Amino acid sequence: MSFSSLAKEELLRLPLGKNCCVMSELSALVQTSGSLQLRGGGRVRVTFRVESAGLARRIFRLLGAGLELTPRLHFVQHARLGGRRSCVLTLEDEAAQKLLLSLHMMERGEDGGVTLRRTTPRHPMTRQCCRRSFLRGVFLGAGTMSDPEKDYRAEFSVGGRRLCQDLEAFLGRVLASPKVTTRRNSYLVYYKESEQIEDLLTLIGAPKCSMELMEVKMVKELRNKVNRATNCETANLSKTVAAGVAQVQAIQAIQAAGGLNLLEEELR
Repeated sequence: MSFSSLAKEELLRLPLGKNCCVMSELSALVQTSGSLQLRGGGRVRVTFRVESAGLARRIFRLLGAGLELTPRLHFVQHARLGGRRSCVLTLEDEAAQKLLLSLHMMERGEDGGVTLRRTTPRHPMTRQCCRRSFLRGVFLGAGTMSDPEKDYRAEFSVGGRRLCQDLEAFLGRVLASPKVTTRRNSYLVYYKESEQIEDLLTLIGAPKCSMELMEVKMVKELRNKVNRATNCETANLSKTVAAGVAQVQAIQAIQAAGGLNLLEEELR
């Protein structure tokens, strides 16, 4: 199992928390793992498509705990991906509208029509607990992490500019300011320093993985220190041997020329 999967497994085992935190995490998951579809007659559909059964179970629990909603669950087989299955959770019409209205992601007009929009609930803007839950949801839905044995990198790949800006602001407020770039049609918000990644894991609720990253870093630093000392010692020994060989060759050359008897006694 990859380090990124281990971190997500640790997060998926966390309790749901208060209702405001549940809604914050749901908002992040809707914006990273969900798709919104507005159909005729004001009908709405929200679909979560995830590859992790654990994440599907958590979304199911979040919807039930926060809004007493029960999505329809089915599986989709991917022939092109070696038979891997995706878990698909669907909310339609009244259930979908209840979710989106609660997250402030839908507005009703005076004529009864509805308008969809992607936004962040007010709770993460003002509450530390909700900010942590929101960041946890974004990581579960759109986060990846490199194997610390090879590289240090934690990144969030999000599709919307608004979500990218909110994520950048949240991280800058509670941690160090992240770096932002684009890749194809996505925005990347990322860290490349091990200390920042450790703090991020601890913040969103994965302290075990944070400790494991620290241990890997300590072993790598110790290994590098030993390698540097070994290389230095090897270089010094090589210089000593080379100098000794050069001296022996010089003495042999003098001896071959019969010149040792010409040297002063002390030098000879």
